[in-house]
Amino acid sequence: MNNPSTAIVIGAGVAGLATAGLLARRGMEVTVVERREAVGGRAGELAVDGFRFETGPSWYLMPEAFDHFYELMGTSTEAELDLQLLDPGYRVFPEGREPVDVPYGVDAAAELFESIEPGAGAALREYLASADEVYGLALDYFLYTTFSSLSSFTNRDVLTRAREFLRLLVEPLGPYVGRRFDDTRLRQILEYPAVFLSSRPSKAPSMYHLMSHTDLTLGVRYPQGGFTSIIDSLARLAREHGVEIMLDTEVTAIMTGGKKAAATGVRVLREGRVSELPADIVVAAGDLHHTETSLLPEKLRTYDEKYFAKRDPGLGTVLALLGVEGELPELLHHNLMFSEEWEDDFNVVYDGPQATRPLGSSRSIYVCKPSATDDSVAPAGHENLFVLIPVPADEALGHGDAYQASASPQVKAIVDAAVEQIGEWAGVGDLADRVVVKRTLGPADFADRYHAWSGGSIGPAHTLAQSAFFRGKNASAKVDGLYYAGGTTAPGVGVPMCLISAENVLKRLDGDASPGPLRSVRG
Repeated sequence: MNNPSTAIVIGAGVAGLATAGLLARRGMEVTVVERREAVGGRAGELAVDGFRFETGPSWYLMPEAFDHFYELMGTSTEAELDLQLLDPGYRVFPEGREPVDVPYGVDAAAELFESIEPGAGAALREYLASADEVYGLALDYFLYTTFSSLSSFTNRDVLTRAREFLRLLVEPLGPYVGRRFDDTRLRQILEYPAVFLSSRPSKAPSMYHLMSHTDLTLGVRYPQGGFTSIIDSLARLAREHGVEIMLDTEVTAIMTGGKKAAATGVRVLREGRVSELPADIVVAAGDLHHTETSLLPEKLRTYDEKYFAKRDPGLGTVLALLGVEGELPELLHHNLMFSEEWEDDFNVVYDGPQATRPLGSSRSIYVCKPSATDDSVAPAGHENLFVLIPVPADEALGHGDAYQASASPQVKAIVDAAVEQIGEWAGVGDLADRVVVKRTLGPADFADRYHAWSGGSIGPAHTLAQSAFFRGKNASAKVDGLYYAGGTTAPGVGVPMCLISAENVLKRLDGDASPGPLRSVRG
């Protein structure tokens, strides 16, 4: 359809709300259908006994993506969010060594690296200069695009760097970092961003060293109110532009019609009753595996089970939400605990349980203490901790007790071990005794609540075979008027990528094959 006027968006997560807002701003009548009782998707929130726990993203990176989206919506980041710069950006706890605070800015980071390893300061400056350049080219040519033409690759800026790009695609991040830095702590700081990409340093292309530009150069920020404030902003903007959001409504099928199959709306289950919602186009902003294998008949699937059988579902996680009595000055807002057996940490997640990891979980974990910056997340005299423990993307690990009566034995054991580790490594010997609230989530929760493929928590891993144009198209090849948005399609995982994916739906809808961000949303 050349000029669709109505749209159904499946899912009220970041990508769904952003897509709905952009479509409505250009004048379309948009309905968002969400199976859960609240908006946000994986960027959820759980309130318990005065604590406000977030259950999803917690790192505010790639500020340009937020700035651009809000500009398209006729507002600004400054008007929508109250951002606080974190400096130091985060604290690293290397196993058996003193903590290392990672500061904001190239000069300060280079000074830190030089203090740990002579010559590493200059090497970091060179590393970040390259990361800056690649980051800029990614924004200009490889993120805001549908890869519907070769224009991203035939631009002069890209062609002159073709040999370098090929090397960055072929060489994994781990060896790329290892050739430049010897100290384990420095290598871990630069390799860990692979986890943000649901991948591992030995598989993520070294082009993703651009991620270090986002935290070391651009800096880490925190939106007051947490990522819930971002969700609230997206939902409010969508509603202000006329979007209807239907909660507690499950999409059971994408309807199609015509000689050449075209999307005609969705079938939903609401309050025990089945009904149909017609629309000119449908945007599936939930899990791509669920969309393709559960909402479409086999003959209309662009991506079938054989396709997914060859793919890497990425990272699974066990989450621990802890309310702690008393202050924890030993921790900053963001904290990373890195074990000496770095490779074993990734092997257990991506290759299955190893003898050195009997619980089936990584010992390199992330601990967020949002109460360091935000008084609204915990009662006075208490701290709020969000602990992310990487595990295989495997539903068989079970549920936590955040939304179930009890946690599976394995999830419980993983969380108990993580609490003990945090107490030992951070020097808080009585941490376990001071926990007054504990809630947990496991891979089965992600599968049940978000239809997450294989129980993955972030989305398919950013390996070479699952990056850029290899990640898949954002439109169905078999159903006209069916588009995809979110972390399970291009350009990739993370909140900024979800915002970009929303814009790419508009570009696909308009047949706009050009690279780069839109200048405006046509009304």
